[in-house]
Amino acid sequence: MSVDPTRLRRFREQMATREASLHPLATRDSAATRQRAEEADPIRLAFQVDRDRVIHTRAFRRLKHKTQVFVHPDSDHVVTRMTHTIEVQQVARTIARALNLNEDLAEAIGFAHDLGHTPFGHAGEEQLAALLPEGFRHNEQSLRIVDLLENGGRGLNLTDQTREGILKHSKTRDSVASEAWGVASTLEGQIVKLADSIAYLDHDIQDALRAELVAESQLPSVARSVLGGTHSERVAALVTDCVLASAGTFEGAPRIRLSDEVLAATDVLREFMFERVYLHPEVLKEAEHGQQIVELLFSHYEERPEQIPGWSLPDDPPWRRAADYVSGMTDGYALWQAHSLGLIR
Repeated sequence: MSVDPTRLRRFREQMATREASLHPLATRDSAATRQRAEEADPIRLAFQVDRDRVIHTRAFRRLKHKTQVFVHPDSDHVVTRMTHTIEVQQVARTIARALNLNEDLAEAIGFAHDLGHTPFGHAGEEQLAALLPEGFRHNEQSLRIVDLLENGGRGLNLTDQTREGILKHSKTRDSVASEAWGVASTLEGQIVKLADSIAYLDHDIQDALRAELVAESQLPSVARSVLGGTHSERVAALVTDCVLASAGTFEGAPRIRLSDEVLAATDVLREFMFERVYLHPEVLKEAEHGQQIVELLFSHYEERPEQIPGWSLPDDPPWRRAADYVSGMTDGYALWQAHSLGLIR
């Protein structure tokens, strides 16, 4: 195909003009670096390339069949890793646009942040963490996928800014503001970390209400008074507060944050969800079943690495190959494999 270089140059100039209008604290395309140098795309900016590479991966497609909290839901409306990822991306992009930061970088990190999640939600992650010599963390596995496992061991060669955002999006139970893996150096990476909490907390409440594990009236009063009583009110309150509180830091030590009042109410709501939903006997019962399947599959493939198909690196030790393979499975495929191998009845 013949391409007029003058027209392409005009497109690049338009994109450069758009980037120049971003806030001075925004991450620029010109700052993007990769582990392996490559020629710039004629149309797309670097973080747009990252986003597109992520959404065309096998790992991304599998997210639609990985559950979030409820392992065997009896409703088609329960959140999956895919719908969660889309919500995180949407919240992150909204915040980035309001703050005039780089929406493309926030979007790329948002789409990639959960690629490394196991089947059966966090229960599967906890089981693999107990089985592996070096433990297992989904954020590190997400980075491993984009760096190594996709493209037959070549990885996606994402920008370092996207890779850092993937690694540093996780937090501990203590607070949505906890810094388990450090703070992302880009404000866009910090946005995704908070957007992840906003998205999962609110959609997990919706799932818990549908499952009748809790009632709306049982939600903590401080959370209802500060954040609102409905899903849309909570999301709007959290996003708006994040934008206002973060913008207030831009003249001094810039960071993405919630106001003290909203953060405190959010942490109260999060702790309520742990006590009443995430640790509910019915949820734990399903989680234990998922953990059993993960352990059986891991042990089977660790002892028989020759049976592992292409989704692993052949020179890695058997435990690493088994972990890569099992963690990449969807819930349904893991169940089918366990039945097919005679590991469960």
